[in-house]
Amino acid sequence: MPDRPDADASRPRAEDMVAWLDDHTDYELSMPTRVGAPTLERIRALCHLLGDPERSYPVVHVTGTNGKGSTAKILTELFMAAGLSVGTYTSPNLARVNERLTRNGGPIDDDDLAEVLNSLALLEPMLAERPTRFELLTAAAFLWFADSPVDVAVVEVGLGGRWDATNVVQPDVAVVTNVSYDHVEILGPTLRDIAAEKAGIIKPGCSVVMGETDPELLEVFLTAAAEHGAVQTWVRGVEFDCVASRVAVGGRLLDLRTPGGHYPEVYLALHGAHQGDNAACAVAAAEAFFGAALAPEVVEHALGAVRVPGRLEIVGRAPVVVLDGAHNVAGARALADALVTEFAPGDQTVAVIGMLQGRDPSAMLEALRPAGMRTVVACTAPSARAIPAAQIAEAARALGLQALAADTVVEALNLARSRLSPTGTLVVTGSLYVVTDARAVLLGSTEFAGPDSLSEP
Repeated sequence: MPDRPDADASRPRAEDMVAWLDDHTDYELSMPTRVGAPTLERIRALCHLLGDPERSYPVVHVTGTNGKGSTAKILTELFMAAGLSVGTYTSPNLARVNERLTRNGGPIDDDDLAEVLNSLALLEPMLAERPTRFELLTAAAFLWFADSPVDVAVVEVGLGGRWDATNVVQPDVAVVTNVSYDHVEILGPTLRDIAAEKAGIIKPGCSVVMGETDPELLEVFLTAAAEHGAVQTWVRGVEFDCVASRVAVGGRLLDLRTPGGHYPEVYLALHGAHQGDNAACAVAAAEAFFGAALAPEVVEHALGAVRVPGRLEIVGRAPVVVLDGAHNVAGARALADALVTEFAPGDQTVAVIGMLQGRDPSAMLEALRPAGMRTVVACTAPSARAIPAAQIAEAARALGLQALAADTVVEALNLARSRLSPTGTLVVTGSLYVVTDARAVLLGSTEFAGPDSLSEP
């Protein structure tokens, strides 16, 4: 077990501090079926010892089943284009934990990460209960943003909302992208239950931007907004909307309508029709934050600059290689729609898929079938919560698909390549853990036995 860093150490090392961080309970690696006695007391106590840094800047708090990470990235670009210094806290990371804490789009460097984690390590003995890894990372983000300092923080919820560690913030704007089935063992079992958990981020005096439009679920949020004294609530399809979303080279061409006006033919450098809805939520949230319309050039610059690695990311041509971290049925449907409308994969689609416990392999695979998927190479995701590859392959065969099983992502990529023509499409999905390993291999490792065409285009 890593020792607590010595208070007399002149300069903590990043590797030592990350080892200390990793020694704490990590629910992302071992998600409980139901969190007993949920509480915000640990994160509140930790933030209080730090001087409540989360109160030293305005916050836009973002939740939702899907799209919250993309929405947070778009919001970050909008605020930057408007001239603000922006802190952004997201999860999970693809390669390094530094990616979760960014300032103006750039990840925290190793020295700053070591310093901020060392500050937390020195305070930990003063806490009545040991914090979790996510609580420590959340507090680290709040402290770093205060010390930077930033003009605004965009904070993405880790799980749910009400009991998420990020929910100690008092947001100026609360954003809900959508609600669908995910983590039902913790947040469910019904969609109304999941909505109620996400509505927990709504606080007195905030503006609420609602991407979810289902009337039954919308009622949950509107009731929460009224009960908690939100100053205004904007609903997609009413106060704002993505009026049109057309396929463009490298992304989408959007027409956006907001309370502040109309932004026609704005290029968004992301694939997938669903990203139009995320962009509409982000632009509306920025308008709610500023209390005014955005300059057209701000919207154009921001949406053209946004990048979200691992979400409908093209990392190869001939064959086309698409990485997407879709990990629930709604995400798989959005992926399938994008593959059909933007990449026309036809019958030459091979999917490398790995999933975590709590997912339904049959439902995920069924959602992907409209994209022309005929062959599945199942892999065991690099996580303690992984569903065995053989179980995923069995579900694929039950649906009439050709299926192979591999122990690792690298082996799965090699098997998939051997069954794919240069004119086909390779899709890697099912879990960000799988996408992370595949991305590392495809964008720079020599472990993959495929051709040079699978490197970054």
